Amino acid sequence: MFDFKPQADADKATIWGDLLGAADGVTSGERDAIANMANVSALLWELLPDLNWAGFYRMVDGELVLGPFQGRAACIRIALGKGVCGTAAATGETQVVEDVHAFPGHIACDAASASELVVPIVVDGRVVAVLDLDSPNVGRFDAEDAAGAERLCALLAERLAA
Repeated sequence: MFDFKPQADADKATIWGDLLGAADGVTSGERDAIANMANVSALLWELLPDLNWAGFYRMVDGELVLGPFQGRAACIRIALGKGVCGTAAATGETQVVEDVHAFPGHIACDAASASELVVPIVVDGRVVAVLDLDSPNVGRFDAEDAAGAERLCALLAERLAA
């Protein structure tokens, strides 16, 4: 049984460290991508404050398709290069967006979202998915969040079946 509780008033480094340890624990020995993404999205939802969406989009036939997530219903398909997720997938680069309303071509799946962090998951040199975090707060995500999410995605890349 897993029982992960957020630490009250923990700093970001502690939160991301706890999250990485928990993700390691729930994905260790499991190679099913959907199962691992589902558990990690639940951990993100439980441990990260100020989110209104946490989940994954998987690369399927050249476009992003909704994967496991926590939050409100979401856009199902996103074309490469479109919106924050599509940009991260097309460039292979993390996107930290302070204000999504200022991002050219932002796709508003949830009108409550104000900032976004998207990290590509790369396996064998190709983007296989992206981690997408949304917040109702402008400026919620920073370089420390990006670094933590990138470490998490590197761990996941090792655990996803090809």
